[in-house]
Amino acid sequence: MNMMSDPNAARKGWLGLLAKSPATEVARLWLDLKIEPAHSVLRTPEIGGVMVRGRAGAVGAAFNLGEMTVTRASVKLADGTVGHGYVQGRGKDHAMHAALVDALMQTAAATAIEADLLTPLRIAMKQGKTNRAAKAAATKVDFFTMVRGED
Repeated sequence: MNMMSDPNAARKGWLGLLAKSPATEVARLWLDLKIEPAHSVLRTPEIGGVMVRGRAGAVGAAFNLGEMTVTRASVKLADGTVGHGYVQGRGKDHAMHAALVDALMQTAAATAIEADLLTPLRIAMKQGKTNRAAKAAATKVDFFTMVRGED
């Protein structure tokens, strides 16, 4: 995401990271922060469905692939900052944590949240990708053709 072409790129980045991270890890890191910002709940965590669309070969006509369960929540901090959280599945606490982090990332607390919550999530996500790649590489089969000496 290019910050010059999309002023919301950073926010999309942390919201995507929160949505893709395991709920247990987000909850653990949230508790480690030991902060409880004064806030009001604009939208209590709600479970619903969204239609997932796909394209054949990434270039064909779009089609409805199926539905996916999501949970959303919205909060408003005491200073008026609004945060939203959308996560896959039925994680009400996960959605609420994502909304609180989104709101706090728009305040002066952003540096602490980035260092103590988002950075560890990024590291864990990168490590998970590395582990999956290593596991896949271990099962790689190299096929080769032997040239027979006769023509």
